[in-house]
Amino acid sequence: MTTDPLLPTVSTAVADVLAERTEHLFGLMGNGNAHLISSLTSRGFGFTSARHEAATVAMADAYHRATGRTGAATTTYGAGFTNTYTALAEARMARIPLVLVVGDAPSTGRRTFDVDQTGAARAVGVTTLVATPENATAITHRAFDLAAQTVQPVVLAIPYDHATARLTEQAALDPLPGRPAWNAPAEELDRIAAILRGATRPLLLAGRGVVLGNAATALTELGDRLGALFMTSVMAVGAVDSPWNLGIAGGFTRDHRLETAREADVVLVAGASLNAFQSRYGTLFAPGTRMIRIDNEPAAAMAHPAVTDYVRADLTTALAGLLARTPAADPQRTWRAAAPEVAGDAFRSSAPVEDPAEFGPDGRLNPRAVVAALEHVLPKERSVVMDGGHFIGWAPMYLSVPDPQAMVLVGTAFQSIGLGFGSAAGVSVARPERTTVFFSGDGGGLMGLADLETFLRATRRGVIVVLNDSAYGAELHQYASQGLDPTAMLIDEVDFAAVGRAMGAAGTKAHTLADLTALQDWLAGHDEGVFVLDVAISQQVVAEFMTASLTAGRRL
Repeated sequence: MTTDPLLPTVSTAVADVLAERTEHLFGLMGNGNAHLISSLTSRGFGFTSARHEAATVAMADAYHRATGRTGAATTTYGAGFTNTYTALAEARMARIPLVLVVGDAPSTGRRTFDVDQTGAARAVGVTTLVATPENATAITHRAFDLAAQTVQPVVLAIPYDHATARLTEQAALDPLPGRPAWNAPAEELDRIAAILRGATRPLLLAGRGVVLGNAATALTELGDRLGALFMTSVMAVGAVDSPWNLGIAGGFTRDHRLETAREADVVLVAGASLNAFQSRYGTLFAPGTRMIRIDNEPAAAMAHPAVTDYVRADLTTALAGLLARTPAADPQRTWRAAAPEVAGDAFRSSAPVEDPAEFGPDGRLNPRAVVAALEHVLPKERSVVMDGGHFIGWAPMYLSVPDPQAMVLVGTAFQSIGLGFGSAAGVSVARPERTTVFFSGDGGGLMGLADLETFLRATRRGVIVVLNDSAYGAELHQYASQGLDPTAMLIDEVDFAAVGRAMGAAGTKAHTLADLTALQDWLAGHDEGVFVLDVAISQQVVAEFMTASLTAGRRL
């Protein structure tokens, strides 16, 4: 079907709103979205094409994590939509606001190859809105508004027969109800402030809510007044700029910092979920530690066995109230005075004190030593992106980043692998001024290999580090260690550097730490391009988060 290009259609109306509400679209063209994409690319709007539909949503997800702006993705109907499902579930569980525009079955009914896409999205908790000739403009704005307000992905469906339908008079939509503000009662803030003032070793744990609520300054000032130590969730890494910051809480906590954290007698958790990984499966703090949590979620949703005091309040107002009730403590009588080594260079060093050996027991490289060395090789102005898998245990422990939005882990909420190349491409588009450093395992890398080409095309300057143990490491450490047959857990050795070179990248296979000089030399001589570093790591070195989960009797 052809239409007059001067007359607005559902697709062009949706495209107009996309151009207004976001800066880039990630997608893969098909019958259901061809008119939408053409309308945008013909006017020069930024568009990055994936090679697999899962990467479209992963790119939009990572774009949000790297910028704070709502991402947008598009696929066709049917298989185009179902191929996004894992990435869509990840975005839902990680609370990522994005809009996925998809083709859908005709408004007159499903064809033999159509599925109930609305029902499928609902099954993972995602709302679907439908664009029609009567509402296309307003409903697209609604999709962005709803994603931002609920901090969730939203699907916007364009029925096949509506894609080229001319707009009719647009129906107005009722405004979304505003999100309520939650203010803690004064007596509750009095009580919490008194607990904090009475603590001997207070620790403040900042989560993503502190970043989203621009509350880091207030939290830092509160900690300074108390003489407290700090920790952050991985999604808030670097949010607290203080020499008294112990770093990331949970499965990525360095061993010596974990010992210090367990000395805390009162912990204030601000805007963090305190999930199993973040709490190191209940072992992050010592038994009996008083734990206060401030968040604006319902108490039932925030129930946690370790939380002794829950305050439902917006962080900015609650922290302001606590600041007003907290005079500066005597600096000679604080935890900082008792533990000055925390702010020292040795304590804060990236040296792998947990296990500094170059090689594991099987003669392959120790990933701790490799990643700790990369801290000094990689450019400081970097974005660090990770796929899911056992290998994620090391980069957050040993690598620093410029700000919280420079540490991006797409896949951990849903415990998926294979979304990495797409998410890394999304970060490259979002922050082209930084070197994108993408860490993958060999299993996830092979699963998402189609979008290696997308990453190469989208990245101005990047480094791919494959921590290659020739295995599905998580399964190997959880199940082979229990006596299960490892045959299906093993992967034949793949040289990802050679694959990268075949696609136009530079790269090398590293078997010793000395081999990292190839990357160092390349970085010194190249302002653009991608280098693939395939590191042959040990199958016998187990990440701390995995050890903690096994000790706690958990299977990831």
